[in-house]
Amino acid sequence: MAFVTQSCSRKKDTFVSRNFHALGTKYNILYNGDIALQRGIDGVNDAFTENFWELLPVERMEISEDIFLPGQSKNADFERAEEKAIKAVQKHGMNINGREKNPQIDEAYLLLGKARYYDQRFVPALAAFNNILNKYPTSDKINQVKIWREKTNMRLNNDEVAIKKLKRLLEEEEGNIEGQDLADASAALAQAYINTKSKDSALAQLAVAAENTKIKREKARYHFIRGQLYNEFKKKDSANIEFDAIIDMHRQIPRAFYINAHLEKSYNHDALDGDDIEFQEYLTELEENRENRPFLDKIYYRIAEYHRNKASDSLAEAYYNKSLRKTTSDKHLRALSYETLGNMYFDRNIYKTAGAYYDSTMTAMVENSKPFRIIKKKRENLDDVIYYKGVAVTNDSILKMISLPKEEQLAIYSVYTEQLKQQALEEEKRKAEELEKRSSQTTISNNGIDAKNPRSGISQKGSPGEFASKSKSISPVGNNKSSFYFYNPTTVAYGKNEFLRIWGDRKLQDNWRLSNQRAGINNAVRKDVVTTNTTDDKRYDPETYLASLPTKQTEIDSIAKERNFAYYQLGIIYKEKFKELELSKSRFEDLLESNPEDRLILPSKYNLYKIYIELGLNTKAEAMKADIIANYPESRYAEILLNPESELTKDENSPEVIYTKLYKKFDNQEYQAVIAEAETQIKRLEGDDFLPKFEILKTSAKGRLYGFEEYKKGIDYIALTYPNTEEGRKAQDLLQNAIPALAKKEFVPDDKPKNFNVIYQFQKGSGEDIDTFIKTLDEEIEKKIKYFDLTTSKDVYDENTTFVVVHGLKSIQGASGFAQLLESDEKDKRGKPVKPKITKEYFAISSPNYTIIQRHKNLNAYLKLE
Repeated sequence: MAFVTQSCSRKKDTFVSRNFHALGTKYNILYNGDIALQRGIDGVNDAFTENFWELLPVERMEISEDIFLPGQSKNADFERAEEKAIKAVQKHGMNINGREKNPQIDEAYLLLGKARYYDQRFVPALAAFNNILNKYPTSDKINQVKIWREKTNMRLNNDEVAIKKLKRLLEEEEGNIEGQDLADASAALAQAYINTKSKDSALAQLAVAAENTKIKREKARYHFIRGQLYNEFKKKDSANIEFDAIIDMHRQIPRAFYINAHLEKSYNHDALDGDDIEFQEYLTELEENRENRPFLDKIYYRIAEYHRNKASDSLAEAYYNKSLRKTTSDKHLRALSYETLGNMYFDRNIYKTAGAYYDSTMTAMVENSKPFRIIKKKRENLDDVIYYKGVAVTNDSILKMISLPKEEQLAIYSVYTEQLKQQALEEEKRKAEELEKRSSQTTISNNGIDAKNPRSGISQKGSPGEFASKSKSISPVGNNKSSFYFYNPTTVAYGKNEFLRIWGDRKLQDNWRLSNQRAGINNAVRKDVVTTNTTDDKRYDPETYLASLPTKQTEIDSIAKERNFAYYQLGIIYKEKFKELELSKSRFEDLLESNPEDRLILPSKYNLYKIYIELGLNTKAEAMKADIIANYPESRYAEILLNPESELTKDENSPEVIYTKLYKKFDNQEYQAVIAEAETQIKRLEGDDFLPKFEILKTSAKGRLYGFEEYKKGIDYIALTYPNTEEGRKAQDLLQNAIPALAKKEFVPDDKPKNFNVIYQFQKGSGEDIDTFIKTLDEEIEKKIKYFDLTTSKDVYDENTTFVVVHGLKSIQGASGFAQLLESDEKDKRGKPVKPKITKEYFAISSPNYTIIQRHKNLNAYLKLE
C-alpha cells in the first residue's frame, strides 16, 4: 500500500502518477461533472421559451436579471459541476516545476468555465477560460476555449472584442478548425454581428454554422434565423429556401421549428400572383394535421390573418376567436388576437366591444411597456366615446319618443311589451319542457327500478297511489303516534305535493311513469300562472313606459341639452383623438341642426371649418368661415380666421398663455382676480379642451378664499360636468379619497404638534400697511431672536382679512409669549427700556390648527377655545 501510494504521488512526474491521476480525473470527477453540467443545460433549455415573433438568439439561453451574492449559485446542477471541476484541479493537479503534468486539468478548467457561464456568472467564467489560454496553450481544446471566451465576452457586451478575436481565430486556424468547432465559432461570430447591427455579415456566418454542425436542432435554428434575416431584407425567395430546408428535416427537429417554418413561409405568400386555391388547401392541411394540434393557436391565427387580408371579416373573427380558445402560454399571440379583434370593432365604430377587447389585450402584455401604454391610452380614449355615445343614443331615443303622438307611443310600447311577454312564455315553456324531460327519465332507485329496464322492480301497472303506498315512511310532524303512512295527514299531504313536484298531474292509467302526458288541468294551471304573472307584472304594461316619459318642458330641455353636449364631445373626440373626420363632421352637423345652446354653436362651427379644410370641402369651409366672421366678429375664433399668422393669436391670446398668467396670480394669492378672470375665460372658451383647467383653478381659488364647502361644491361640479376629462377624473378621485379627510374640522390639542405659529390680523380698509409691518417684523426677529429659525409670510384668510404669520416656533408657550421674545435689554439715554417696535396684538396657534382654520374659515371657533 505504501509503495502504491508513493508511486501515485502528485509531486512525482512518473508514468504511473500521470496516468493514475489522469484516469481518476477523466472517468470519475469530470465524468460526474459533465453529467451535472448536461443536466443543468437541459434544465436551461426546458425553461427557455422560443419567441418566434422576434429574431431568435443564436444560443438558446435566457438571461436572468436576478442578482446573486458571491458564492451563490442559481442552479444546483451547475454548482455541482463547478465543485467537481474544482475538486479535479485540487485533488489531481500535478503542477511540477511550473508545468501541469495531468492532461485532464485543462478539461477541468473548461468544465469550470462552462458551469459558471451557464450559471450566468460571466466574469468568473472568463477568468477560467483565460486561465486555460495562459497555462495550457498547447491543449487540444484550445479552439473550444477561445470560442467560449468570446461567447462570454459577448454576454459582457464586449461584442467588438469578440468579433475581432473570432475573426482572427477563423483566419489563423483556416483548414485546422472544422466540424462542430467551426460551427460554434461561426455561430458565435454571427451573434456578435447581430448584436452590432451588422446583420448582413451574420448571414454568411450562419450559413457556415448550419453547414458544419451535426446537431439537427442547431441546424434548424441557424436556418430559421437566416430566414428571419432575409425577411427583414425583403428577400422572400431566399427566406423561403431557408424555411424549406427546415421543413425537409421534418421529424428530425423540434416540432415548433417545423410548424413556424411553415407559418413564416405562408406569410411570404404572394396574395396577388400566387395560387389562392392552392394556398387555402395548404393552410387547411396544416389545420387538419393531427400532429399540429399543439400549434393550432398559431395556425388559426394565420388563417384568420389570411381571411382578414381578403376582407372576409366574419371568417377572420371566427378564426381569431378559435385561436384564443386554443392559446396556452403564448401571451404575445393572445395579445395580437385581442388587439386585432379590438381594431376590427374599432374600425366598425363599435367602441364598447372594442374597449372590452383592448382590456383583454392589456392582460396579455408586459405592463408599462411601450405597446402596453399605447393600448392603454387608446382604451382610455374609448371611455369617453363610449360614455357620450351612450348618452346620445339614449337621449335621442327619449326625445324621438316624446315627439310622437300618444297613439304611436302606445303602439310602440304595446309591440315591445308583447315581445317581452312572448319571451317570458317561451322561457317558461322551455323550463317546463326541461322539467318534463327530467320527470320522464326519473327512476325510483330505492324501489329497484332499472332505468334501462323499466319492467324490473315495481310493477308499472296500477295507479299513482301505489307509488305513495310503497314509498318510505316520512317522519311525522304531528302528534299522531302511528307510524303507518296514511294515518298521518301531514305526511300524506307532503307526499302528494312531492309527487306533483316530481311527476306532475299524471292520469290514472297503466305505464304511467313512462307517459309523457300530464293531466290537462296541470298544464292549464301552469299556463294560467304564466298568463297571470305576465298580466300582473308592470313590465308587460305599456302604460308603465308611457308614464315614465318626461312631460315637463324643463326635463325635456335638460335631456336635449345633455344630448347636444354629448354630440359636441363626440365630435371633438372623433376629430382630435381618433382622426375620424367623417364621423366628427356628422356629429357637429347633427348638433347644429338640434337647436344647441349658444355656447356650443361657435366652437362647433370652427371645428367644422377645420374639418372641411382637411376633407377638401373648400366651398363649405369658406361658407363656414364667412359665417363665423360675420356673426361672431369679436370672438377668438374670428380673430384666428382673420389673422392666422398673428403672433397675438398664437401666443398672448391662447388658452395656455392665459392659464399660465392666471396661475401666477393664484400663487400670489390674488384669489378674487383669479375667480373673476377664470369665469370670463370659461364663458369665452366654451367647448375648448382647456376649459376644465380653468374650472379647477377657479374652484381652488374659491376654496382658498371661501373655505371647504365652496371647494367641495366646485369639485363636485367638475366631477359631474367633465366626467371623462383628466380634470374630471381627478375631481372624482378627490371626492372619494381626499374630501372625507379634508372635511374634519376638530382642533388638535396643543400638546401633540411640533410646530407653532404666531398670527397677526389685518382687516381690509384699516389703513395699516402690511408690507411695512412685515419688513419691521423681519428686522426685529433677525436682531432679537437668535435661537429660532423663524420665517414670516402673508396669507389671505378671506375677502376682508389677511394674516401675517410667523412660522418656526416649537411650543405653544413660546408662541404665546412671542412679544417677550421681541423685547430687548436696550435702554434710552435716560436709562429707561426701549419700547418694542412690534406691539400689535396676536394669537398663537399650532400648524395643524392653522391649516384647519384656513380650510374651514372657523377662526372665531378657535378664538373662543382660548
